[in-house]
Amino acid sequence: MARSPRGLREGYDFSITNAMDQFGRYIMAAGAGLFVLGVAVWLMGRLGFRGLPGDIVYRSDRVTFYFPIVTCLVISALLTGLVWLWAWLSRR
Repeated sequence: MARSPRGLREGYDFSITNAMDQFGRYIMAAGAGLFVLGVAVWLMGRLGFRGLPGDIVYRSDRVTFYFPIVTCLVISALLTGLVWLWAWLSRR
């Protein structure tokens, strides 16, 4: 692709329409991802998943406090591994 004297690619659309189109695609992908995540969480609840051993639960007469510390650590480790794998594969 030829470059113009200002260094911009000729024939490439830098208009706001193209930017909005890309932004719309990102929003739709994020929405689809959240939908899949929501269905997964809903299904896990329906199947009886109530957290991992080590999660903190405090119950009294009027208050229930749930802090999923072990679940957060497992999710963090999985996401870190996925991001590392994605970065490693993109370098190849």
